[in-house]
Amino acid sequence: MALFLYVKIKLIFMKGIIGAISGDVIGSVYEHRPIKTKEFDLFSYYSQFTDDTVMTLAIAKWLCEDKNSKDVLIKNLKNFGNAYPNAGYGSRFYDWLNQDSPEPYGSWANGSAMRVSPCAWVADSLEEAQDLAKTSAIVTHNHSDGVIGALATSDAIYLARTCTDKDEIKEHIEGNYGYNLSLSLSEIRPSYKFDISCKGSVPESIICFLEADDFEDAVRNAVSLGGDADTQAAIAGSIASAYWDVPDDIYYETIEYLDHFLLGVLVDFEEKFM
Repeated sequence: MALFLYVKIKLIFMKGIIGAISGDVIGSVYEHRPIKTKEFDLFSYYSQFTDDTVMTLAIAKWLCEDKNSKDVLIKNLKNFGNAYPNAGYGSRFYDWLNQDSPEPYGSWANGSAMRVSPCAWVADSLEEAQDLAKTSAIVTHNHSDGVIGALATSDAIYLARTCTDKDEIKEHIEGNYGYNLSLSLSEIRPSYKFDISCKGSVPESIICFLEADDFEDAVRNAVSLGGDADTQAAIAGSIASAYWDVPDDIYYETIEYLDHFLLGVLVDFEEKFM
């Protein structure tokens, strides 16, 4: 990749949706190889981007093109999904991708939360972030749990990027969405298992951010739960990268895993909205 593009990206952002992408790439190795420790290599030969990254960038592309159009949203989700058919989608989403006129299928899974972060960066108010997050979810994840997962994640990102402290973020999410964020990771981790539901994975991902000392710590927290590692690291990372900068080494390593098309979408989004 040309050096000028690296420099261009570096000048644009050290916060933003790169947090979700970094979390996804770091967690990808451990999605089906769960670990219960924070001591692990962040990147390896087997690291890769997955559906979390593809769908996050599909949402970013929608927002760049026309944030008021649900048709443009659906078009981008389908185009990106079909361009990367082996990214690791759930079976029902994969079926949705291959329908001519796809309808939402009542999903309560965490796909709505993993892809929502661009909505919180585009919005000029919490209310706008909520409207965009809900729209991003309901075209597939129109079950109330799926919508709440997207809203809670987006709210946490928006509040983090607008300098809200952690206690206020915790209080807001608990009060508005009914998530219990009072358990500690040391209480959760021993018995926690793989869970793709929003209700069973988003609160834990938010706690990974709340307990963290910095971006890397939030991602390590998420992977160490031994659950849906890439998605939970993407969710925790998406909140953490609104609160802290993503370290240079993690940032540069992450973008090495993106192809030119996905990297171009990332750059376009950051140039337009950051």
